[in-house]
Amino acid sequence: MTAKNTLFRLSAGAALTALSLMATCPAMAQAKGTLVYCSPASPEGFDNAQYTGGDTFDASGHALFNRLVEFENGSTKAVPGLAEKWDISADGKTVTFHLRKGVKFHTTDWFKPSRDFNADDVVFTFDRMVNKDNAFNKAYPAQYPYASDTGLDANITSIKKTDDSTVVFTLKQPDADFVIKVAMPFASIQSAEYADQLVKEGKASQINQQPVGTGPFQLVRYQKDAQIRYKANPSYWEKGLPKVQNLVFAITTDPSVRYQKMRANECQIMSYPRPSDLAAMKTDSSLKVLTAPGFNIGYLGYNTEKPNLNKREVREALDMAINRDAIIKAVYQGQGEAATNAIPPSLFGYNKGLKNAPYNPEKAKELLAKAGLPNGFDLTLWAMPVQRPYNPNAKVMAEMIQADWAKIGVKAKITTYEWGEYLKRMKAGEHDAGLVGWTGDYASPDNFLGVLLTCEAVGGSNYARYCNKDFDALVLKARTINDQAERAKLYSQAQEIFKKDLPWTTIAHSVTNQPMRKEVNGFKISPFGDYSFKSVSVN
Repeated sequence: MTAKNTLFRLSAGAALTALSLMATCPAMAQAKGTLVYCSPASPEGFDNAQYTGGDTFDASGHALFNRLVEFENGSTKAVPGLAEKWDISADGKTVTFHLRKGVKFHTTDWFKPSRDFNADDVVFTFDRMVNKDNAFNKAYPAQYPYASDTGLDANITSIKKTDDSTVVFTLKQPDADFVIKVAMPFASIQSAEYADQLVKEGKASQINQQPVGTGPFQLVRYQKDAQIRYKANPSYWEKGLPKVQNLVFAITTDPSVRYQKMRANECQIMSYPRPSDLAAMKTDSSLKVLTAPGFNIGYLGYNTEKPNLNKREVREALDMAINRDAIIKAVYQGQGEAATNAIPPSLFGYNKGLKNAPYNPEKAKELLAKAGLPNGFDLTLWAMPVQRPYNPNAKVMAEMIQADWAKIGVKAKITTYEWGEYLKRMKAGEHDAGLVGWTGDYASPDNFLGVLLTCEAVGGSNYARYCNKDFDALVLKARTINDQAERAKLYSQAQEIFKKDLPWTTIAHSVTNQPMRKEVNGFKISPFGDYSFKSVSVN
């Protein structure tokens, strides 16, 4: 199906119901047991293993699925999920998960489970991501970028069921972050029984359109670029959750419109407010605004495989020509601080000794001339179509960078696409330079340096397509060490290589502001930027 269609087709009646629902949003929002969230974009799909986008993970990973390990609400602490406990061998190469019993998969119009969650589901979920010969992969070929970006596909040598409640992972090398990696949404546990059914029916691709999980909510219907409707999972395993009977994602790309809808009680919580709206939100008696330090990085990535941009001197010139201070003042409006490194300052191993080059257009011109480009050159500058804390307004930022580069003879054509298409094309390396960013998924430098900048992440979240063997050696070695001080030294050295090579212009780390109506209870800001609603209620 094309990007303009829904992920699964609505019947005429369902479509009319969806339109009717949108027209009556205010009344619906006030109905007991219903929470409406104004989200910024459509999910890329519902099969979390295929994607890296936060909107996908919110709409699918957190609403519909669980992982073996979860993160405590509002915290970076790993806690039991579908696994009640786990053991790690002395050499760090064997991880055994002991599974929770009595967990039910969703019963839907497209699937009726005949058994509870068990080890078969864990084996299927991970084998599919690391084994190209997996039978389901042959029926439905797909890419699994996060399994690659985190190094799991290369490091997992076997996933074995010892009984219905026990699964053993064997690794080539110890991975200090293994347990927290499998707490991320891409590792959401799928039903092996449902996958077998889809293969037999010749409908394997439906796993991405008609999801079946163990999560707090079940999918009712989805209309692309309009809304996603969920109902509470009546058999959810966490006692007393979820807190609402109905959950609606009202997909609203414009932050101003999200704000208007929240003020009108058409939604009770919204994503990514504009910095310029925060003062008014904080004085509105019907609203409340939560604030937390951002665990993120906004940056401009250079496609290091493209002509001209494959020269470090050219990237250095482009970096030096950008007036970072002016951008932070205009775009972040007091809600961001200049970023020097690829990781947030709160992470262990952050290299405090590195500095950004000062803004210097004249020196930038000299560098271009030395690189054989005295008259500059043309390139495409991609601007995100969505708003994020790490980049509240990519359009304005792109226009400011475009103007800065024009001063040194570099002509930038600003380009954008729908968010899912934007990420897909950037992963394919179609861009020259692109604005993007990252909110961490687990509290380790590897989630930034490893996932975003290693050779194995090219084609995944390494949008710069940067590959430096010396950098890789440090980051990959750090994965295998449990001593945090030793890991910190390696990550600090890797940042020095990153800063010398300049695959990115680092822009900012932002503060996270979360507005909602006063009636909302139980929502906590996730350090990872997630939106999870299982513990949220509405008065």
